[in-house]
Amino acid sequence: MVNTEKFAKRLHKILDFYDLSAASFADKIEVGRSSISHILSGRNKPSLDFVMKVVKTFPEVELYWLLNGKGNFPEESKNQEPVPSPRPAQEIPAQRNFQSPPPQLPQEKKETTSAPFPQTQSLGKNIRKIVIFYEDGTFDAFEN
Repeated sequence: MVNTEKFAKRLHKILDFYDLSAASFADKIEVGRSSISHILSGRNKPSLDFVMKVVKTFPEVELYWLLNGKGNFPEESKNQEPVPSPRPAQEIPAQRNFQSPPPQLPQEKKETTSAPFPQTQSLGKNIRKIVIFYEDGTFDAFEN
């Protein structure tokens, strides 16, 4: 769970580092200005979409640092040796074609039978985003 007060402090650090006002920051990440105001004041918690927009727009901001304060942010790491993050940002998958077959599981894992994605066209719906949450608190977001 994200601590809203600490998240707001980290968001303030980002604004200070890039010398941005809350309004210009909202414009850059393409969210409503009131969203930034509500998060900074502690009224609302950040959504997954909000967090992903910050990380995508500002690649210097590490996801784990933004969510829970672990890792580095450029301002803090200038005079310190870098601390490796649990998962570098380069390894976060960008976009996948959901029509391709899923990757093969390693042999030592238990094999499971899985059905392919449902035929969404027969339901009249298209998949926009799939989010996978892992037990260690991390997640991957895949957009179509």
